[in-house]
Amino acid sequence: MSKINTPEELRALYGHAKGRAVSKQMDKLETHSKRFIELSPFMVMATSRTDGLADASPKGDHPGFVQVLDDETVAIPDRPGNNRLDTMENLLVNPAVGLIFFIPGVNETLRINGTAEIRNDQDLLERFEVGGKLPKTVYVVRAQEVYLHCAKALMRSELWSADAQHPERPIPTAGQMIREQSGDLEIVEETQSEMEARYKKVLY
Repeated sequence: MSKINTPEELRALYGHAKGRAVSKQMDKLETHSKRFIELSPFMVMATSRTDGLADASPKGDHPGFVQVLDDETVAIPDRPGNNRLDTMENLLVNPAVGLIFFIPGVNETLRINGTAEIRNDQDLLERFEVGGKLPKTVYVVRAQEVYLHCAKALMRSELWSADAQHPERPIPTAGQMIREQSGDLEIVEETQSEMEARYKKVLY
């Protein structure tokens, strides 16, 4: 086993991208990418710190929770979470961001690379009101690279296949796992249904 150290070594193994793998990349949003975002209830946001450590955070809500502001800009509400603020603190020192959008049942994904800022303009917050509640902040992302990602990964994983779904939860509850991982015996033991019921009270 040997470590790959240079771009030349990588290209010797893989060659170069060509054809639509290259031509599909755009520098703005158009009809199909806007529609993809409109239908997406789930995305992953990747950021990194100046020390090089990377982070990826899931974001989800009803389809259309990410809004297209114009041909180069999308807005993403920050819904209540665990207050670690890893993504936000990363963006304060390094605004580079990568987004990947999913549509249930569709094997292609949409990727956006660009820069993000965190805003709390009142008119922007009001665009994302749910049940009288506003997010505290909104991520405003300016796209620099936009392209569809091929279906191979989701096809291999069979992510949307009914046959791939576990009939019963195959791992302990999150509370049980964190309790054992951390050794914090003060973490309250609760069933999965109890945890989900607690979460539903603070989704917005």
